[in-house]
Amino acid sequence: MDLHLTDKVAVVTGASKGIGLAVTQALVAEGAKVVAGARSISADLAELAATGAVLAVSVDLSTPQGPAELVAQTAHFGGLDIVVNSVGAVTPRTEGFLAVSDEDWLETLNLSLMAGIRTTRAAIPLLISRGGGNVVTIASVNAYLPDPFVIDYSAAKAAVWNVSKALSKEFGPQGLRFNTISPGPVATPLWMGEKGVAATVAKATGVDFETAKANIIASQGGFSTGRFTQPEEVADLVLLLASDRAGNVTGADFLIDGGLIKTL
Repeated sequence: MDLHLTDKVAVVTGASKGIGLAVTQALVAEGAKVVAGARSISADLAELAATGAVLAVSVDLSTPQGPAELVAQTAHFGGLDIVVNSVGAVTPRTEGFLAVSDEDWLETLNLSLMAGIRTTRAAIPLLISRGGGNVVTIASVNAYLPDPFVIDYSAAKAAVWNVSKALSKEFGPQGLRFNTISPGPVATPLWMGEKGVAATVAKATGVDFETAKANIIASQGGFSTGRFTQPEEVADLVLLLASDRAGNVTGADFLIDGGLIKTL
């Protein structure tokens, strides 16, 4: 299927690894140009930048000015058509709600909510000037599944979903679409890394890494597929939503969670 993404220009945040990197790779494979933002440029992202199809930008997206600085770099490719908000982080709250400080809450909300809001706010005028475009934001299964273990992250991702829906209403008449994707656990460094969620769970519960991983898969009634989602699977869904093949899809959220959520 031709997604009609050739020569489209995208901004991707959190592009150095995980879902953001997979999205960047997939966009390039479809012929798009990408302004890829991350705090540090990974070897994989640098390799993509060497092709000329990616402008890798080292930027701190947790700062008030960082997202607008990133979006401004789209002038390198002459415009902007697509925004993919992928940056975010989760810290398991192994000591419970009472141990989550104001600073913890603000840090999570700043990166997992405000970075996307700031990026989107900077991008909207450019998308409108292009005659239309769309924003795909990575939310989380925790928008549906409040969890005290990640209480601040869950709240931030529920807000992401709400903001996207509201923006779809305001800017739909101007040709802009806004959708969110809510992955369950994904096989990325966020979950599987040395300091990722699975390792943190293992340490907190006194089990080894593989046992912690199995326990995550079995949690909340279990994944119907029995496995973590792959970042490339999330990226494929991003590309479909970013294309005109999904041209009348807006204000929607799409679960990709291996069947973790059992309710309608």
